[in-house]
Amino acid sequence: MKLGEKIRYLREVEGSLRGMNRAMSQPEVTRAIEAETGSKLSQSYLSQIESGARPHLTNTTRQTLSAFFKVHPGYLVDDPEGYSLELQSELRNLEDKLDLWLVSGAERFRRDPELKQALLKLARHDHTRECLLLLEAILDTPGLAPRLTEVLRPRKQGKAITEAATSSTV
Repeated sequence: MKLGEKIRYLREVEGSLRGMNRAMSQPEVTRAIEAETGSKLSQSYLSQIESGARPHLTNTTRQTLSAFFKVHPGYLVDDPEGYSLELQSELRNLEDKLDLWLVSGAERFRRDPELKQALLKLARHDHTRECLLLLEAILDTPGLAPRLTEVLRPRKQGKAITEAATSSTV
């Protein structure tokens, strides 16, 4: 994959992660970079990078883009000729696919803001796979999930109990 394709892909993922239901535009990215990192990057420069007119980044630009998109700076280069995803660690490849799947799932549940936010938060986590395995362990431990819900979200649990009690007495 070429650098420009990677930047376009990252704009798309970032737009989804921010709940835009679309890729971030180049001007949106440059404004967000300045607001969130304090660094400036012009839209025309970003356009040149994406089009391939500027196939190489300065170290400053690479650091700025990697910080903004939360990727390793080494990701922001053209992949060598013949590069294959299969050369990556299977676990990292799995984690990337899992994150994209969660972002996609979040979009499907956009009418349920709490669930959408939970899926996006999970997708943004550095160790998504471990989080899901932890969830499995919680669900496999008898009584742990209701107890954690009670402790971590007492107001919602209390409301649910109140509603259940009200509906059973009516």
